[in-house]
Amino acid sequence: MDRRNRQKETMKKVLHYIRRYWGYLAISLFLAVVTVASTLYIPVLTGSAIDQIIRKGEVDFTVLLVLIKKMAVIIGVTALSQWIMNVCNNKITYYVVRDIRKEAFGKLEILPLKYVDSHQTGEVVSRVIADVDRFSEGLLMGFTQFFSGVITILGTLLFMLSIDVGITAVVVLVTPLSLFVAAFIAKKTFTMFKLQSETRAEQTALIDEMIGNQKVVQAFSQEERVLARFDEINGRLEKCSLQAIFFSSITNPSTRFVNGLVYTGVGIVGAVKAMQGGISVGQLSCFLSYANQYTKPFNEISGVVTELQNALACASRIFELIEEEPQLPEPEDAVSLNKVKGHVTLKDVAFSYTPERKLIENLSLDVKPGQRVAIVGPTGCGKTTVINLLMRFYDVDSGSICVEEEDIRHVTRKSLRENYGMVLQETWLKAGTVRDNIVMGRPDATDEEIRKAAMATHAHSFIKRLPEGYDTYIGEDGGNLSQGQKQLLCITRVMLCLPPMLILDEATSSIDTRTEMKIQEAFAKMMQGKTSFIVAHRLSTIREADVILVMKDGKIIEQGKHETLLQADGFYSKLYNSQFVQS
Repeated sequence: MDRRNRQKETMKKVLHYIRRYWGYLAISLFLAVVTVASTLYIPVLTGSAIDQIIRKGEVDFTVLLVLIKKMAVIIGVTALSQWIMNVCNNKITYYVVRDIRKEAFGKLEILPLKYVDSHQTGEVVSRVIADVDRFSEGLLMGFTQFFSGVITILGTLLFMLSIDVGITAVVVLVTPLSLFVAAFIAKKTFTMFKLQSETRAEQTALIDEMIGNQKVVQAFSQEERVLARFDEINGRLEKCSLQAIFFSSITNPSTRFVNGLVYTGVGIVGAVKAMQGGISVGQLSCFLSYANQYTKPFNEISGVVTELQNALACASRIFELIEEEPQLPEPEDAVSLNKVKGHVTLKDVAFSYTPERKLIENLSLDVKPGQRVAIVGPTGCGKTTVINLLMRFYDVDSGSICVEEEDIRHVTRKSLRENYGMVLQETWLKAGTVRDNIVMGRPDATDEEIRKAAMATHAHSFIKRLPEGYDTYIGEDGGNLSQGQKQLLCITRVMLCLPPMLILDEATSSIDTRTEMKIQEAFAKMMQGKTSFIVAHRLSTIREADVILVMKDGKIIEQGKHETLLQADGFYSKLYNSQFVQS
């Protein structure tokens, strides 16, 4: 799609949002007409007032006083209507911005994980925050100046035609030059502002990434490389910003030059007519005032057009996000899982993140309720992918995954995930109190239940040492808590819910050996009678599993109990022995 069509499509989408507030829009347009009409009537009264000065020492003060009273009333009406109009414009703008940002954030909640995995966090944040802010600025300017500017131009033409057609013709003949200049610059600015917005998003993504991983940057002495990368992006942003601002900045001077020509032409032609007695001095003064008011909106509209280019460029990026393909909707006949015992079946499952790179093929598995299933294998063999498929973070390409004989694609995602307790290697904690983070799965849990869960996971001892215990506020991603403490909170979160199925993906990887032994005891209690999927690199932690699945290249190549697999002297045996035999 070329630039012109893209702009049209974006403008249609913006108008779709504006249409919801047509009431405010109608009031704004009506008040714009009132404001312009009353503003344009002032020069008529001013001209009449000048004409009351007949000659030196001879002034009709009676008529002049009446004219001054009229002017005072009209100025008051103009101020009031302009204020109400601006209130309406602000409401329209920020309601539209609210709706767009709400829809964009709502889309983020239903986008498939593959979108999140393939886009930088900072770039997405830039779309929802920075781009929407810039769009609102351009939209507000458009409402504030564009409509009133157009009405002013039409109104001044009508008033000028009522005074003198010849002088009005001079104004109209020079007008197209101003429009041509504004249109030429507008074409240049849209592409440049879009590039500026994209580069700004790239910079935001880098800053977000570096702030979140500053310890890693410093640990590997990458400061200079990161600075060089930032300087490169910043340089590109400077270049495209300067180009965009250059073209947008020459709009106003260019149109002002054309407007100066209009004013000069009106002054010369009007002066000649006044000397010939064709118009009065008051009418010439009125005409010059109209010529100035007629040309002024062109300066404003040219500035608005430039801002609108920036606004539309930002809006197009927001709409790209809003129009992204959401995750597959749940079928109307989707069922909720109730009384789950933990029977999970995988039948001929095939899945790959990208079509050209095969990952899992012909994977079949039948897990009985209460079984502890360990999944082991080399990095990249598909262990975590199996977990993603079980939780339906991704859908299988072919085959099926069933829980209690129900295909999970025909089950509501909410009920499926409520029946899983998940502890990952990567911890996730939100900004809030320790209690807030523990009760995420059970907001109605009592203090006693929270304390028992924390004691079972051995988190209670460090929590009570915090300044305010369970009410201690921790920042995003756990603040100053150690990685092990954060992991303990995540485990406590699951312990509090005790769902019928558990997923433990390297859940004790960040915990010291002594605490790990205690956690393993807690896990053993927690897993009693519950179907459990355990992903582990340290094979010593899964010796008690009922079934060990050995994966390689997306396939299960061996399965059985620990002793059976060791006796088979296959891939698992070599993998297990490699962790304990010293070279």
